[in-house]
Amino acid sequence: MPAEPTDIIPADWQRWSSVQPTLLRPLAGGLTNSSYLLSAGERRLVLRRNSPNSAALDLDRVAEIRALQEADSAGLCAPLVHADPAHKYLVTEYLEGQPFPRADNATLLQLAELARGIHALPAIDAKLDIRSKAERYWQAIDTDAEFSSSLSGIRKSTEVHIDRAASLCCGPKLCHNDLNATNLIATNSGGLYAVDWEYAAMGDAFYELAVIVEEHQLSEPARQQLLGHYLGREVGYDDRQRLHHWRVVYRYLTVLWYAVQHYRGAMPGQDSLAAIRRQLDTISTLMQSTP
Repeated sequence: MPAEPTDIIPADWQRWSSVQPTLLRPLAGGLTNSSYLLSAGERRLVLRRNSPNSAALDLDRVAEIRALQEADSAGLCAPLVHADPAHKYLVTEYLEGQPFPRADNATLLQLAELARGIHALPAIDAKLDIRSKAERYWQAIDTDAEFSSSLSGIRKSTEVHIDRAASLCCGPKLCHNDLNATNLIATNSGGLYAVDWEYAAMGDAFYELAVIVEEHQLSEPARQQLLGHYLGREVGYDDRQRLHHWRVVYRYLTVLWYAVQHYRGAMPGQDSLAAIRRQLDTISTLMQSTP
């Protein structure tokens, strides 16, 4: 095994391990942070080094830790081992499993149950304010970039969807807000757990469902299944409208997120311009569709 880089394992590892950890390998999947699998005696741990872009990406590390503590108590996430007081890194237990498989009826039921469990957690002192988040992203974007005019073009039209989504909201719930496949672990024992809670905040539960729909590219029938499983009743017109508006809003925030990453050069080896163009095409198509 190659020599361990001294800048990966924190110097204060004694705070969370009685045995000096050793680096096993980097873990793939994260676009924002860097994660590593560690060995500490009989334990397998995940060390996540937080992105230096946390402020520009509007990440509330205090809220993340609070949400993780609640989720840990409810058995919905990888058990929390240590949260660095300076918010430079996080350590959790390693969950033996595999990435979440492509959504089908059985896995949609699991996803709906996980979402319901998350939304039943106690409230935390952090709110997903869509307009404030978007404004922070705009402040970190290069307004002279070739895609800036296209971004500006969707800015005003998205406001309508934000207003309509908010009018249909039934009260804030604690949400993970990033339940894409890489943040879901299907364990060998059949459980489903959420990791990477850095976007956790109080918000509309249907925004969470919109993230799932968009990130898992659910078809219209699959969207209806997910909503039905989650609601435990027949899906109504207002439910479909609410989900549609949040899907547009989520895509809007996603393209802004990519624009921030592009401006800061935070995606080495990846074509962030191509990703931005794909996101712009997707949101344009979505805005023209009907729920």
